[in-house]
Amino acid sequence: MDLTWMAWTWQTAAFFAFIALALSAMTLWEWARPGGGPRHGVLGLETTRGDRLFISLLGSAYIHLAWLAFTGAPLWGATIVAIVFALAVFRWV
Repeated sequence: MDLTWMAWTWQTAAFFAFIALALSAMTLWEWARPGGGPRHGVLGLETTRGDRLFISLLGSAYIHLAWLAFTGAPLWGATIVAIVFALAVFRWV
C-alpha cells in the first residue's frame, strides 16, 4: 500500500497516535468510573466527558491554525496554549 500521497511525517503520526490514545484513555476512564454525568459549565452548556474531549480537540485545532496564521513562532507555543485550553475545558466547561 503506497501512502506517499499523504505526506506522513513523524509529527503527523504522533498527532494521530495522540488522538487514538486520548480516545482509548476516555474509554478506560468511562469503564473505570461510569457515568461522568452531564454537568453545566461556565457557558451553561450541558456536557459529558466526550463532549469536553471534542471541544478540546476542536479548540486545539483552531489554536494551532491561528498560531500559524498570526505568528512565525514554532508550534510548541501553540501546543502549550492548547494543553492549557484543554485542561480549562475539562475543569470548567
